[in-house]
Amino acid sequence: MGLLLAGDIGGTKTSLSLVDAKTPEHSLWRCRYPSQNYPSLTPIVQEFLAQAQQELGRAPQPAAACFAIAGPVVEQRAKVTNLPWNLQASQLEAELGIPHVALINDFSAVGYGVLTLKDKDLDTLQAGERQPQAPIGVIGAGTGLGQAYLTWGEGCYQVHPSEGGHVDFSPRTPLEWELLMYLQKRHGRISTERVVSGQGIVAIYQFLRDSNWGQGEEQLLSQIKAWEKGAESIDPAAQIANAAMEARDPLAVECLRLFISLYGATVGNFALQLLPRGGLFIAGGIAPKLLRLLHQGEFLPSFLDKGRMRPLLEQLSVQVVVNAQVGLMGAAAYASTL
Repeated sequence: MGLLLAGDIGGTKTSLSLVDAKTPEHSLWRCRYPSQNYPSLTPIVQEFLAQAQQELGRAPQPAAACFAIAGPVVEQRAKVTNLPWNLQASQLEAELGIPHVALINDFSAVGYGVLTLKDKDLDTLQAGERQPQAPIGVIGAGTGLGQAYLTWGEGCYQVHPSEGGHVDFSPRTPLEWELLMYLQKRHGRISTERVVSGQGIVAIYQFLRDSNWGQGEEQLLSQIKAWEKGAESIDPAAQIANAAMEARDPLAVECLRLFISLYGATVGNFALQLLPRGGLFIAGGIAPKLLRLLHQGEFLPSFLDKGRMRPLLEQLSVQVVVNAQVGLMGAAAYASTL
């Protein structure tokens, strides 16, 4: 088949990778672009292929492409969440001159990707026991809260997308009820993704600050205020996480404690719904950056806090995907089937 093009398309960034069809796990040329700086996907791909030509010394002509989309994909059409992009596979084929283009959900791509991972790509939170051909669960917080699951059939795993991150947020404690009411006044209906995601970290911090929970560091408070007034250069979730990891802001420390607890509870709910005895993988951009807190904090206690179902969850293998290219790897694997 020659060359394949894989893409991971998100509201924040678009990552593209060019691979050889015989070895789709190895990238020949890879690059990342700020999604919001472009009117659609086509000019990004055109720019990427032009750069690849300079790097490789020849004009790349992909025989097939797979783009993993942060949002639902229906009949090869997709609206990218958090971007004004409406994508259609047949239109991309025509605009890019690529014979075969497929659109899949971004966490479907992660699902295909986890099947290619090695031990070095994973960090174990709970060893458990993985059973062959049993269901596999994939969940992860980043810009949003993605979910997918895999089931065995016809001699291989089939990947199924999910929009389970948009279920209703369900508080467990008085503090979480206060958080829910705070967010409802701002947004109306509150999904789990509103809380367990990058935007959730910011929302929790704002809630603690506005509830006079405690005194925050002046520098961080000023940065959050500037972001609220439109300073797009500031990444508030990253600033809050850094302040918490360095223990220099009490509000940030409590924010991350609550976030980690909510994350664990959410993953536990997902595990109960699916019973992923084939393995539970935590992907997304946030978990690898907070590994120390995931190991030391309230993630596993909240994950396991399911009453009589605790022994069942204790049997599961729970691992964090630390290879940031897992979505691209999955898209490349899917492209190889086209």
